[in-house]
Amino acid sequence: MPFDKSILSPFPEEADRQEDRRIRPATWQEFSGQTKVVEKLRISIGAAKARGEPLDHVLLYGPPGLGKTTLAQIIANEMGVAIKSISGPVIERKDDLASILTDLQEGDVLFIDEIHRLNRIVEECLYPAMEDFRIDIVLDKGLHARTLRIDLKHFTLVGATTRAGMITGPLRSRFGITERLEFYTVAEIETILRRSARILNVALDEAGAREIARRSRATPRITNRLLRRVRDYATVLGDGMITREIASQALDHLEVDHLGLEPVDRHLLRTMIEKFNGGPVGLGTIAVAVQEDEDTIEDVIEPYLIQIGFLQRTPRGRVVAKAAYEHLGLRFDRPENPNLF
Repeated sequence: MPFDKSILSPFPEEADRQEDRRIRPATWQEFSGQTKVVEKLRISIGAAKARGEPLDHVLLYGPPGLGKTTLAQIIANEMGVAIKSISGPVIERKDDLASILTDLQEGDVLFIDEIHRLNRIVEECLYPAMEDFRIDIVLDKGLHARTLRIDLKHFTLVGATTRAGMITGPLRSRFGITERLEFYTVAEIETILRRSARILNVALDEAGAREIARRSRATPRITNRLLRRVRDYATVLGDGMITREIASQALDHLEVDHLGLEPVDRHLLRTMIEKFNGGPVGLGTIAVAVQEDEDTIEDVIEPYLIQIGFLQRTPRGRVVAKAAYEHLGLRFDRPENPNLF
């Protein structure tokens, strides 16, 4: 099964969207985690409101499912303005961008997800919009060509990306605030779980919350999806209360182990160990061996494996760490080679 269709995929699923809207935090008080990012944003928003100005443009980056969209909506709520959300690849032409920008009111937030996938021509048109709040449209062609300058209302662009390295220098330089979102701690995930359980009217005890939290890959979107799946097991196999026993039984059945790894993670690690002696091995080779998309491996699977110390990126390729061998119950007999790094 492709990872983006799995129970642990950090990408949103259509079936979950309605309940996701119910439990999505709308204020700083409801948002848990990302303490340093939240503190910086709160100060910037407070200063902008005190001056009566729109917030500076914001770039949020990090693995999917950590709250970039939620933070964009909270920024708009805290500024007391409307938000327009769109995905970068959807804006195909300059006219599309002009239509979106001219529809914004003073101080509004424009949220562009996957901003690294913007069409280059569209991106270049975005530069004067971000910097001078204007956009130039070329009318007609050839000798009859003329430029129409459109003044825009002052707005705040919030860009989100999982691949900050793919954002061009000129675009990156126009963001006044750039923040990286980190994986959440188990305690932060437990706080999110308890809040979601209250909203969804799910009975959840402390041990049950801890069991789900430690298997949630430190990602809120996955946490809430697992809560819904475990709720089903609690309804059928128990009295509706999610206890540690029920949570463990449900997640074992879903093949999510105690560290939040599922079959595709274990398959990737085993393949690297059994076919390539644990590495170093290139990303393209791994993708072919496990029949998974390179972008999915690099943006979704690898970050968590690196976070928990199971995988290392080196100049010569990916290397499986000793901790992964131990987790899989395999003997670590690969010699240490300082030249790998």
